[in-house]
Amino acid sequence: MNLVLFASSIIVVILIATNTRRQKKISKKQEESFWARERRANSVRRKPLDGLKYISIPLETFPTHILQQDSVIAECIETLEYLTSQKIVNLTGYSNTDLKLEYGTANITQLSEYDQNYTILVRTLQKWADVLLETGYVEEACILMEFAIDTGTDVSRTYYQLAECYSSQGANDKIQHLKDVAETIHSSSRDIILRHLNKEYP
Repeated sequence: MNLVLFASSIIVVILIATNTRRQKKISKKQEESFWARERRANSVRRKPLDGLKYISIPLETFPTHILQQDSVIAECIETLEYLTSQKIVNLTGYSNTDLKLEYGTANITQLSEYDQNYTILVRTLQKWADVLLETGYVEEACILMEFAIDTGTDVSRTYYQLAECYSSQGANDKIQHLKDVAETIHSSSRDIILRHLNKEYP
């Protein structure tokens, strides 16, 4: 019996060692691939940014007349007013290496700013929508969240809350639209959002 246990222990140790070596090789290859790609990206020259999908904020269509005295909403409106003069692009899920390969190293600072503006945009829209939902302005909140969806946001709360609103209205076609948009998300939120929507609204 002791021999069997001893032999089993040896086998386990060998398997662990083999697996460890395999993982190290995989990690090494991944690291080498990353740095090779990064070196290639750093040599790409500046390319025009005309083809980017710039986002315009239709502030005139938003419910700016509702709860104007609310400090959170006032802050949201002020932020969006500032963003209307900025360039905004949804680059969620794309790494700096991806962007340098596509548009050139010299554009990375600009692209990062555009992407940061987008992040501020969708978070602000959801923040505003939350206040409206809490105070019973569901239709007005949907206007904000639907715009965020149209831009391809990966803010999960936006999808969940809109789906709840659509479900209460019996608008299953609109829930399907949320799923379709979620399919196009490039970030890790994609699978989480789809899993939730498919579970709650099969």
